[in-house]
Amino acid sequence: MHQPPISDYGFLSDCRSGALVGRDGSVDWWCPDRFDAPSVFARLLDPAGGHWRIAPLAESRVERAYRPDTLVLRTVHHTPEGSVAVTDALAAELGARGHELGVNSPAVLVRVVEGLSGRVRMRLDFAPRPEYALLTPYLHGQPEGAVLATAGPVALVLRGTGQALHPDRDRVAHDFEVAAGQTVAFDLAYAAVYGDPPARLDPLVALAETVQAWEAYRKIHRYPGCYPTQVRNSATVLTGLTYARSGAVAAALTTSLPEQIGGDRNYDYRYSWLRDFSMTLRALWVAACPDEASRLFAWAARSIGRIGDQPVPVLFGLEGERDLSEHHCDHLRGYADSRPVRIGNDAWRQRQLDLPGEVIDAVWRLHDYLGETFEEELREMVVGLAEQVASTWHLPDRGMWETRDAEQHYLSSKVICWLALDKAVALAPRLGERADPRRWAAIRDEVRSTVLREGWHDRIGAYTGAFGSAELDASALFLPVVGFLPATDPRMRSTIEVVERELGTDDGLVRRWSTDPAGFVLCSFWLVECLVMAGEADRARVLFERVLGHANDLGLFAEQIDLDSGAQLGNMPQALSHIGLINAAWRMTDPTTD
Repeated sequence: MHQPPISDYGFLSDCRSGALVGRDGSVDWWCPDRFDAPSVFARLLDPAGGHWRIAPLAESRVERAYRPDTLVLRTVHHTPEGSVAVTDALAAELGARGHELGVNSPAVLVRVVEGLSGRVRMRLDFAPRPEYALLTPYLHGQPEGAVLATAGPVALVLRGTGQALHPDRDRVAHDFEVAAGQTVAFDLAYAAVYGDPPARLDPLVALAETVQAWEAYRKIHRYPGCYPTQVRNSATVLTGLTYARSGAVAAALTTSLPEQIGGDRNYDYRYSWLRDFSMTLRALWVAACPDEASRLFAWAARSIGRIGDQPVPVLFGLEGERDLSEHHCDHLRGYADSRPVRIGNDAWRQRQLDLPGEVIDAVWRLHDYLGETFEEELREMVVGLAEQVASTWHLPDRGMWETRDAEQHYLSSKVICWLALDKAVALAPRLGERADPRRWAAIRDEVRSTVLREGWHDRIGAYTGAFGSAELDASALFLPVVGFLPATDPRMRSTIEVVERELGTDDGLVRRWSTDPAGFVLCSFWLVECLVMAGEADRARVLFERVLGHANDLGLFAEQIDLDSGAQLGNMPQALSHIGLINAAWRMTDPTTD
């Protein structure tokens, strides 16, 4: 089976979990219990991984779009027999409005088929394969034409209005016709076998309620800047990647979509990264509201817990789990035969010196919102993180890109150590007696002078990826973004020019390093920010719009873009790509923003 391009997929979310549905009408990824739970559909990663397809029997021309300000997807199929629309959504809780969206999502996937013209023959193909396709369920017919699928800890109930569904061992194949003006609705409800039974919803009512819930959510979130359509779309994607029960933002919906087809850099991104914390918080503050930012911050503080001698992990589970030990699903072929398929992410074990800086910078961004007097746990966390930086900044680490080879003295890690101490000094009046701003300031200045001395490479004419290295790295673009150096500083300006020349492409993409086979979307948006701060707003806009052109037809970005084919690569949709878009758009709106 030929697997669809990554860009073919649309994103559905109930802020508890998410699903990917292709242009061909097949739901190929859904982990219904929560984003990082086992899948029931995983054809994304193996042709036999499980799916639920609803599509015309005849070949069709496809048009699709989200309902405005929602993640409710309407796909129109035009066939020789006529036209039909399929509207897909993960149902919101009935009556959920505003920040209630996702808190008690019922884990129900709704699919509504509407006849638009003619009479179209349709086929439903339902083949659930729970626990990453390790399980093949028993299927049983139920009253009113429903089907119950059970295997291991999973129960699924499939229903259709006016449709009698009949199981055939491990799947349901069902043909039906839809005439103009006719509606046929289906819903698939998940539950744990030993918990409450799957929810039973009227799919038409659930769809209408879900649209209203998303619309109500967006109405209380205003964005006053440039590129409002693209920013609101990216903000909706970020909301869709937010696990509403905790406020954590998943880095992506998926695991193991490859950075290079056939390669092995295939990682599980369904967790929440503290490294991305300050960037995420900034994007939420700009395009959402302080409530989302503060909930994310509260999740991080609880997840970190009391600071000890051990490094703070780079990522956590969506409810704050720390041990995310990695294993391979050797029974899955991987997307386009790109192995291994990984569950878990061993980056949680790495030493990452920049983590404290991301968190302390987030506290700084929220300090007015947090009040004049910090609570004891918050004071302890900030002081503990600052002390950890003060005692470890001189060590090597794995760097921003989480390399799995030898540790080095990465430039970006040292810069974020500087940021941690700089903001800790500024926060010191609120941190109580344990704060040591004089010592922190002295170490901060030592870090800065070390970066300026060791990070610059005379022959390259740029700040490079690691001390003593001649390897360019797009992470150097982060220096002006975090305020370490102005973009107009001669050495920084030279770095921007060299990175753009050596790592950039004609269509606006920026690679992370010279041998990177694809453009990294976030780095491309960093370059936009750098150009704005360097006073080149017109060039920044041209570059920004070129990068926008790499999104799919729904405005979704994966992590990377193939330089030859333009295909999207990596996990999908990728939070950092959309965070980069929001922050770059706001930088163009307000170049003085921090």
